[in-house]
Amino acid sequence: MTVAGSDSGAGAGIQADLKTFSALKTYGLTAVTAVTAQNTRQVYDLLPMPSELVVAQMSALFEDFPVRAIKLGMLADESIVAGVAEKLADYASVPLVLDPVVISSSGKTLLSEKGVGLLIEKLIPQTALLTPNVDEAALLINKEVAFVLRHPERSAKCLLEMGAEAVLLKGGHRGGEDSKDVLISETGVTVLSAKRVNTRNNHGTGCTLSAAIAAFIAKGLDLESSVKEAKNYIQSCLLAADELDLGGGAGPLKHFHF
Repeated sequence: MTVAGSDSGAGAGIQADLKTFSALKTYGLTAVTAVTAQNTRQVYDLLPMPSELVVAQMSALFEDFPVRAIKLGMLADESIVAGVAEKLADYASVPLVLDPVVISSSGKTLLSEKGVGLLIEKLIPQTALLTPNVDEAALLINKEVAFVLRHPERSAKCLLEMGAEAVLLKGGHRGGEDSKDVLISETGVTVLSAKRVNTRNNHGTGCTLSAAIAAFIAKGLDLESSVKEAKNYIQSCLLAADELDLGGGAGPLKHFHF
């Protein structure tokens, strides 16, 4: 199940999640948190759904489907964060992958300060895996981005102390020839490295990665194996992305490249 916003350009959000689930041969369910007006260049507008409707979507799905993993993306406002957190407390046995979407890649704020506070207080402690990028990590631990860039393992540990079972601090924004993600849990630290792919078609990488992790968890893999397989998948999506020529900005990945 993905609980996230709709991307009208279909590069990120629930559209990217569904593509990912399908590519990885899992069945995807959706609870839509917001509708956006966006394309490859920027987010123009955003309309959150009523929190009651978001929770109602989740309730309907839980009632009728065997949900094996949940991915959370953009939650849009504090009432949705609160409602989702309360609903998920009844399903604590289902692994939760939380992609803390609080700022768009074009710089638009996607969750209020109060919403971020509730996310930290109510949702992170329920999370099996938290998957922030550098900017999101800095906001969550109230540090400058430069601090996270200099001290990725310390930053990931700070996030882990907020109550998540594990944290994957993504390295896509850190520069260099390799993209290095830091996976940390109570059992230790693992650095996962992959060659950086130079492509403008990188919209939705965070959504796709977190969705892929959830898909592999749903298929029965353990957390570390799920992260490694998901990282391999997104690397292949990026390598194939230039086969697409869509839009004038950051284009979508090629999710179905097999």
